Amino acid sequence: MASVLIVIIPPASIVSGLIMDNLGRLNCIKIAGIPGVIGWSMIALAQNVPIIIFGRLLVGISSAWGTSPGIVYITEIASSNLRMSLMAIAPTYVSLGMVLTYLGGWYLHWRHLAWICNIFIIVPCLVCMVLHESPSWLILKGKYDQAKKSLEWIHKYQKPVDEQVSFAELQYKVLQEEQQKKKDEAKKHVGKGLKFIIQQFGKPTGWKPLVILTGLFFFQNFSGIYITMFYSISFIEEAHTNINPYLASILIGAVRLVMSIASIYILKKFRRRSLIFASTILMAIFMFIAGTWTRWIKEGTTELLWVPVIALLFYVVASTIGLLPIPTMLIAEFFPLEIRGIGYSISYSIFCILMFIALQTYYTMSDFFGGASNLQLFFGAICVGGCIYSYCFLPETFGMKLIDITDYFKTKFIYIGHSEKGINQEENTVRDPMLDGNGNSDKRENV
Repeated sequence: MASVLIVIIPPASIVSGLIMDNLGRLNCIKIAGIPGVIGWSMIALAQNVPIIIFGRLLVGISSAWGTSPGIVYITEIASSNLRMSLMAIAPTYVSLGMVLTYLGGWYLHWRHLAWICNIFIIVPCLVCMVLHESPSWLILKGKYDQAKKSLEWIHKYQKPVDEQVSFAELQYKVLQEEQQKKKDEAKKHVGKGLKFIIQQFGKPTGWKPLVILTGLFFFQNFSGIYITMFYSISFIEEAHTNINPYLASILIGAVRLVMSIASIYILKKFRRRSLIFASTILMAIFMFIAGTWTRWIKEGTTELLWVPVIALLFYVVASTIGLLPIPTMLIAEFFPLEIRGIGYSISYSIFCILMFIALQTYYTMSDFFGGASNLQLFFGAICVGGCIYSYCFLPETFGMKLIDITDYFKTKFIYIGHSEKGINQEENTVRDPMLDGNGNSDKRENV
């Protein structure tokens, strides 16, 4: 049942791209509320399993249609030095939603909880009624007057650059210049279509990022991160602890929420590779502890029945500093400008497919490995494999310009022995409202 939501997201995300490009980012979020409300209402009123599954599919469509334009909207209206922090907040809200759902599931009947979920769909749609549309999209559609009003609303508290020019006016000029650059770039590829895309993915800058990300997604999904997230109650019950599984699932969600907030700071201060190494090693240690203790509990050789749950909590802490958030964040950094959009879509689809397989085969894997303890040891081994894989192939992108990352893939595939240049470049850059995250003017396309 948990995997039903995942399998519908890739195709729904493609449709959301068409909707937001043609109707606007905020309108796409509003439209997303329709299948969401219908889906949760069907679940609340369902009299059989097929209706529940169909409702879940509608909720998945709503999730894809609402999430993608939300991310694009934030990216387009936020200042460059705030984008990474705002993007890191997204997992925090996911964790908060899970905690609220766990709490609701503990106290409420599942039908009542389904009705309550409609509130979290309707409220964002109402908020979108008072927000202004993305200035970038408005300029793209030739709605220049609305774009000016939107920029004035977004930057109304921003100090003016000087007495003659407001920050909103300067941003409007920059957006117009960037839009013209994109139009000029698009003219170069008119008529190339699918053939051009295939050619780009045949280059080292196309296939290398895709291969590396696919491997990273494999280790991420089969390390147990999302299995413990979606099947937390079943996972804890099979460990035979003396802690209420519903209470434990709430604790797991709360820990993930707190650590997601902390990761907003952590991801801005520490290198990607260092975080991945620390994350996977600690995850392996705590999952090995959980697996060993689960076996001892089953054999009756220990009375410390709470250890697997505590180990799982620390496993969650370790995952949130590296292996959980970083892989999906790397998608936008790895691909060159020419195929960044389609590269993101393909990579995210692969991520969702692997997550679907991991969730769908959870009980099969448990039977194959002979129970929860061996499965937990398997997850620990996968974490070790993820650490080794990242050490060999994952490039360091912290503080690097996107063009430098593209240049790396032209000649490199195995990272071992590569000289890390410019890692601390961002830390030594003087911030300016018109500078991007790497110290470059926003007037220059950060390719």
